[in-house]
Amino acid sequence: MTPQSTGRAGNAGPALVILAAGMGSRFGGMKQLATLGPHGETLMDYSIHDAARAGFESVVFIIRPEMEGAFRELIQARYAGAVPCFTAHQRLDAVPAGTAVPPDRAKPWGTGQAVLAARDVVRGAFAVVNADDFYGRAAYDALARFLSAPRGAGLPVFGLVGYPIRETLSPSGGVNRGVIQVAPDGTLESIEEVIDIRDANGTLAGTVHGHPRPVRGDALVSMNMWGFTPEVFDLLDEGFRGFLAAGPGARGEYLLPTAIQDAVSNGHARVRVLPAGGTWFGVTYPDDAPAVASALRELVGSGVYPAPLRSSGNASA
Repeated sequence: MTPQSTGRAGNAGPALVILAAGMGSRFGGMKQLATLGPHGETLMDYSIHDAARAGFESVVFIIRPEMEGAFRELIQARYAGAVPCFTAHQRLDAVPAGTAVPPDRAKPWGTGQAVLAARDVVRGAFAVVNADDFYGRAAYDALARFLSAPRGAGLPVFGLVGYPIRETLSPSGGVNRGVIQVAPDGTLESIEEVIDIRDANGTLAGTVHGHPRPVRGDALVSMNMWGFTPEVFDLLDEGFRGFLAAGPGARGEYLLPTAIQDAVSNGHARVRVLPAGGTWFGVTYPDDAPAVASALRELVGSGVYPAPLRSSGNASA
């Protein structure tokens, strides 16, 4: 298989869209390519392995243009002949005509714009995940079932996997999380970005717009694992235009959770909150890496994953 940056992803099964454009400033490098598995596997390798077992049939990497060479080498080395792979570029200058990019703006516009970058590549239903997170097979199974279920007319219904917040904290420092409120019918009521959440003697708290915000210990949070249909692109496009019109400046970001919350609040979409059914882990800080590597070794040792990890296309059930 030749790695592709053109064409369309997705056949009978959904596509997996991996957000890999961030540099990971707190981690100190391109953590998407950090080798944390016992045989040099990246967290993306485990995501693709789990997604393939769940029925996802193609992978789209959202990257910055300057990362294309490194990702072509990675795709060819790891996934050639196993799963169709594509890249799509998140660009700073990918803005509506007439929009001025601030001269001191150095990076693209956030995760909402990153998903928009997949618009010309993704054909049908798709999942969105972060490149530097481990979500577990149960979460991919839940998203695959959701995306494969029959859909009626009316508002688009998307999916969001929720994780218990205490399973997503880092001992190395505060974390930013989208805290979820779930309606009685299991749909998303609200999602609020809480910054720098920390555990102080068993009590969780962070900040919202600079003000202290306590967080319930049993709260569910978003780790940016979503299930979408193509209707999301029009919603994101409209929201991005409004975001830019408001003048976000050099540091503002068009965040995917905020964009979807706006669509829900405006009555343009509904979101089904799905239980994770497993444990999340990831690398926010450099000191997180040894614990992640240890967790992967335990999963391999217990037989959950083969060692070395086989190519996604040869993954067994």
